[in-house]
Amino acid sequence: MTTSTERFQSIDAVRGFAVLGILLMNIVGMGLPTFAYVDPTYLGPLDGANFWVWAVNFVITDGKMRALFTMLFGASMLLIADRAEGRTPGPAATHYRRVWWLFVIGMIHAYFLFFGDILVCYAIAGAIAFFFRKLPAKALIAVGALILIALLTKSLVEAEHIKALQAAVAAGVATPAQAAQWQDLQLFLNAPDSMGQEEIAWMQGDFFSALKSRARAAMIVQLGYLPLDAIPEAVGQMLVGAGLFRMGFFTLGWSSRAYAAMIAVGYLIGAPIMVWLCWSTVQADFEPVQQHWFFALTAGPRPFIALAHASVLMLVIRAGAVKGLINRLEAAGRMAFSNYLMTSIITTFVFCGFGLGLYGQLERYELYYVVLGVWAFILLWSKPWLARFHYGPFEWLWRSLVMWKPQPFVQRAAAA
Repeated sequence: MTTSTERFQSIDAVRGFAVLGILLMNIVGMGLPTFAYVDPTYLGPLDGANFWVWAVNFVITDGKMRALFTMLFGASMLLIADRAEGRTPGPAATHYRRVWWLFVIGMIHAYFLFFGDILVCYAIAGAIAFFFRKLPAKALIAVGALILIALLTKSLVEAEHIKALQAAVAAGVATPAQAAQWQDLQLFLNAPDSMGQEEIAWMQGDFFSALKSRARAAMIVQLGYLPLDAIPEAVGQMLVGAGLFRMGFFTLGWSSRAYAAMIAVGYLIGAPIMVWLCWSTVQADFEPVQQHWFFALTAGPRPFIALAHASVLMLVIRAGAVKGLINRLEAAGRMAFSNYLMTSIITTFVFCGFGLGLYGQLERYELYYVVLGVWAFILLWSKPWLARFHYGPFEWLWRSLVMWKPQPFVQRAAAA
């Protein structure tokens, strides 16, 4: 029988795994021009080690780690609301204070540290998802799944519309409205090289030059991608995560056979689909419209691969294997908010001109040397920090803002 302590450890360990995994994709937006995240050939031919790091991430991590992190946010939403029952502030007040301050911190993060911030998205999506929190577990999963299916359908319809526009323009039969729409899409399908060179120059400049570059990218993300795609997807994933939490998935409440079944679905069905989409993208020579179509399809297997990753961790924890690593992941997960922000602080120093100035200077595969360094930092600092302090530094700040008074910080034993 699993104890509650082990169950909370399992949630934190998976969260720690997810916060490490998110950096595998964020590092591209942190160290290379923005459009290199969308088009891996933006800076030149994709070959050798650059190809393989892109391909492996495309299949295993791209969107999957974020999906897992988002599901865990939904689980935490219920966990914190349940704990706030009968207290002051109550569940709703606690939650909406949390997402308000998450929004504020996220805006600062997006404009001063990393344009690809996820906190603003979580704040808005969390405010919406909370309305569904009292639904039964299966209903939470069903509503979340319907949202994700609707979003996938919308993306495929849009991808077909873009293909039709391309065909009409190529055939010379496009209406003036279609021609104008196709022209507007070019910034998102074929960003000019000059934009990337401008970003490199800005990011290698002083603090205010980097701020200008981030502000432009952050506004594009927040005004375009967030409301139309990221927020609806996050709501769906949060609800799925909340339902799975109610069903015991993240708390070792499933049988080993059930976790194995989830692994089989994710790795034996979802992963081969992703391999096919990767292969098809390469065969299409990364042609932007085709690439957009194939990427839209990746939303289908995404949550299943994410849950397969989590299921592997659940079985490892249940078996009591690699306890040293699991304990480190657990500590990293307890400080996930601080670790997420610390990755941006560290990489800002590494890449910006007022630091080491490596923005746009590394090959895609070389970015992962930086990832390994940040991972080592997270795994090494989280456990000793929590031995002395109750919370990570940013968790303490967030909690103190929510409660509107400083929270206990230093562990009593350490203080003595």
